Amino acid sequence: MDYKSSLIQDGNPMENLEKQLICPICLEMFTKPVVILPCQHNLCRKCANDIFQAANPYWTNRGSSVSMSGGRFRCPSCRHEVIMDRHGVYGLQRNLLVENIIDIYCLTCEVPTCSMCKVFGTHKACEVAPLQNVFQGQKMELSNCISMLVAGNDRVQTIITQLEDSCRVTKENSHQVKEELSQKFDVLYAILDEKKSELLQRITGDQEEKLSFIEALIQQYREQLDKSTKLVETAIQSLDEPGGATFLLSAKQLIKSIVEASKGCQLGKTEQGFENMDYFTLDLEYVADTLKAIDFGIDEEEEEGIEEEEQDEEEPTEGKEEGHQ
Repeated sequence: MDYKSSLIQDGNPMENLEKQLICPICLEMFTKPVVILPCQHNLCRKCANDIFQAANPYWTNRGSSVSMSGGRFRCPSCRHEVIMDRHGVYGLQRNLLVENIIDIYCLTCEVPTCSMCKVFGTHKACEVAPLQNVFQGQKMELSNCISMLVAGNDRVQTIITQLEDSCRVTKENSHQVKEELSQKFDVLYAILDEKKSELLQRITGDQEEKLSFIEALIQQYREQLDKSTKLVETAIQSLDEPGGATFLLSAKQLIKSIVEASKGCQLGKTEQGFENMDYFTLDLEYVADTLKAIDFGIDEEEEEGIEEEEQDEEEPTEGKEEGHQ
């Protein structure tokens, strides 16, 4: 059935024309190129290719070096089987009549349409333009958008590269200053360890000196104690002598020895507080405060900025003092 007979038989020719220009697959106005099937039904070639590929998933795409026989699919309107050759849907004939009917574009509804629909149909009150002009304009606009997007992507990629470089340099600089900080603290640790060893050695030396002196006194007192003990034993034995003459001969010498032994008891002693080691006490509070105050120094620019702020704060104060004077 051709389009003229279809329009005559239908009571509403404009409505029937609009139906004839609707693709049964995408349910939109035909998109060029339009192909006509052997059953005389029309499809957008893109829609025809979609259903053909779905029915023949192993069919080789157009342009492949592999030679395939063809394929088949059913018309979505009448279910008539359409047999394709090796060219697939590209072997179907284009329906130039339908393509030429769709010659304008409705700017209001944003759909392709025909001149008759503009004059008599649903697009009568709409704003339209030649389809080719809209196509070229949209194509140019899309190309410009693509160019803008590509340029924007290039700028974004440049920024990403710069940020990645910044991230890498930041990590490298951070690692470097960490190493420098660790080295400086290692030097402080070494100084503290060396000073600690030196002070401990001084305490140990003084301790050994005092202990040597005390041990020498202990030895002297022990020797004196041994002599006194033996002298006491001898004196006790003399008291047991029966004869007076023998006692008198030894008693005088014993008394003399006892007197000398008593004098010998006056040996050296340690002074009061001899055991005290408090003079080795350290006042490290100021050192601790200094260590707690350790911080990163400011650079020259920041230091100049702080000095300028301090000067700005001092100037109004000086002006007030001069005003009072």
